[in-house]
Amino acid sequence: QVQLVESGGGLVQPGGSLRLSCTASGFTFRGHYLSCVRQAPGKGLEWVSSIFADGSNTTYPDSVKGRFTISRDNASNTVYLQINALKPEDTAVYYCAASRYYFATLNLDFEFWGPGTQVTVSS
Repeated sequence: QVQLVESGGGLVQPGGSLRLSCTASGFTFRGHYLSCVRQAPGKGLEWVSSIFADGSNTTYPDSVKGRFTISRDNASNTVYLQINALKPEDTAVYYCAASRYYFATLNLDFEFWGPGTQVTVSS
């Protein structure tokens, strides 16, 4: 069956760093964009990063640009999200999501979703 499993979340102090991982199975990993979407407490879903199927390009909203870096290893069906200089506003559940079309980053209509991993930034 299709699976997207996130890991690497936890409690971090402001200014710290985390590396989230997403391991996929059950679908054509190399044929999909991989994205990260987060949901802060009491907030809606917010797209925060995407990487093209072949890893040739990455995209981010201005809110995280310069702090978030997404990468992928197609050989291991794994996506990584490096988060630096964490802020309390980054506290959220982070989801890995896959899509065949980049437009999914706009309407959040992803084909597959992971269960999410909690990131908490607090002093």
